[in-house]
Amino acid sequence: MLDLLAVQSSTAHPTVITMVYTLLLAFVLSSLIGYTYEKTFLGLSYSRNFVQALVLSSVVAATVMQAIGDNVGRGLGMLGALSIVRFRTSFKDPRDIMFLFAALGAGIGCGVFAWGVAAGGTLAFCAVAVVLSRTGLGSKHFFDGMLRFAMPNESEARLALEKIMRENLKTFVLVTMREVDGGGRIDVAYQVRLKPKCPAAEVIVNINKVKGLSDVQFMMQDATTEM
Repeated sequence: MLDLLAVQSSTAHPTVITMVYTLLLAFVLSSLIGYTYEKTFLGLSYSRNFVQALVLSSVVAATVMQAIGDNVGRGLGMLGALSIVRFRTSFKDPRDIMFLFAALGAGIGCGVFAWGVAAGGTLAFCAVAVVLSRTGLGSKHFFDGMLRFAMPNESEARLALEKIMRENLKTFVLVTMREVDGGGRIDVAYQVRLKPKCPAAEVIVNINKVKGLSDVQFMMQDATTEM
């Protein structure tokens, strides 16, 4: 009975207390990874289920590694069993895959009782993720947002609009233009870059001065999205 409650660092026949410590540590480390993902997320489609999946995957990985232990036959059997399962979930963001690998790595490290490696690797990964999110490494941001509106299909309106945009915007590039209302109006979209001392609200107010403009919208570009 005492042997079952003793802490050991061998993968062969782990004790009860060792299994409890392993699963608890896997849960704590994966929760830290999930919390880091939540605080450093900069995309548009945040998923609460994905954060919970990070925690669950780490606990599952720790359980599987403890079940396999040092037995090669168990490892081959587990590999065959897992190959039957078809994982069809697609990841649009490579960063999500890295967080999932980090959670699995923490669980595997705990499952083979490499607790120090699992804890150290998790802390290092979370620290690097926070630093990268604060520094904005890899961002390539040419425009501040997208300006959309509908206007009369007349040369006077276009000339007045271009004059105001030159005065209020640093850069603007036409993205789309299509005719509506039988060619009487056009729906246009511009990628724009604001001047340092001219906020978006002021730009919208000035553009609304053009006669006939309607449905003026300004969508700020996300720091991680290339439009």
